Amino acid sequence: MTEKKKFDPNHPCLFCKPKSKEVIAETEHAVLVTDTYPVSLGHCLIVPKRHIATYFECTEEENRDFRILILKAKEYIDKNHSPDAYNIGNNNGLESGQSVFHLHIHIIPRYKGDVENPKGGVRWVLPKNSQYKYPKDKQ
Repeated sequence: MTEKKKFDPNHPCLFCKPKSKEVIAETEHAVLVTDTYPVSLGHCLIVPKRHIATYFECTEEENRDFRILILKAKEYIDKNHSPDAYNIGNNNGLESGQSVFHLHIHIIPRYKGDVENPKGGVRWVLPKNSQYKYPKDKQ
């Protein structure tokens, strides 16, 4: 009996060679691609061409290209899906939830009503700390 090999997105790295049909735009140092497992309509990823694990390893040139591609992603998503808002972020390290250890920045379009209460946004990575209340004097 042969043992079925378990899928591992890191061996080989899922992001080192993006599929051409997924590429929306690219710069010298990074690529904008559609997300294979989108959390919302239009969800995209920005991936550096250089294999690095976290944002803290990127160069100034890569970071400039990330910004260029974030704006291209917004233009592409706005044109094709007309979202109401965006979340932009990435996970850095296992305990942050990173599962593919090639830096990738999520551009997640948000739509009115996609969650019951969007207050807190990215703070929901720690649900018990996601909600906050303003002091009475600031309400």
